[in-house]
Amino acid sequence: MRNRLQLLDWAARNDAWILEDDFDSEYRYGSRPIPALQGLDGNGRVIYIGTFSKVLFATLRLGYLIVPEDLLDAFAAARWVFDRGSPLVEQAALADFIAEGHLASHIRRMRALYMERRSVMIRTIRQEMGDILETWDSEAGMHIVGWLPSHLDDSCVSAQAAKAGIYTIPVSSLSILPRSRGGLALGYAAFKPEVIRKSLRDLEIVIRQSSSCGVRGRERHKEVDPFRHEVA
Repeated sequence: MRNRLQLLDWAARNDAWILEDDFDSEYRYGSRPIPALQGLDGNGRVIYIGTFSKVLFATLRLGYLIVPEDLLDAFAAARWVFDRGSPLVEQAALADFIAEGHLASHIRRMRALYMERRSVMIRTIRQEMGDILETWDSEAGMHIVGWLPSHLDDSCVSAQAAKAGIYTIPVSSLSILPRSRGGLALGYAAFKPEVIRKSLRDLEIVIRQSSSCGVRGRERHKEVDPFRHEVA
């Protein structure tokens, strides 16, 4: 909360905009969700972006913006230029789904389900792969990061894992500055516990056999595009 308030203060002082992409904040496990920046903003500096593709299902293809009042005309004009075809039936059905309390009930059920799957992933990594993959408790979201030994290049390990049918995202591809240690983003929300355990066993084999994925191999594997993979 302190960091969020400091960021809002900075935006107000510097006449800056904050784009808040808040697609999975409902899934917070150790405590209640932290209020969104948009809800804390008293100066009209936050443009809030949301989608139902994560909390419901990807094929729904409905997102939304909450924009400061003085930007409404500009955003409405841009919306008219770029896309006039939002599905009306789906919007009406979703509005009823929310108004009747079904979305809130769905999120509560999914939060409990994802918490179980998250626990399975963290426990399996710590009990069976603790010497080659380190993870910390993630308070929110639908992914965790497994940190690799410092001598391994995460892009190379991710590419080797993809060959074995395990799709991950190397943390180095998500970082602006070089990191002293690589890691893999691992998703758990879509998979049953038995699938998570098997995938981690397969990933363990890949990591232990990735002797060619030293840090010196980074240039050799930089052509790998991690964003073509789904997260396993």
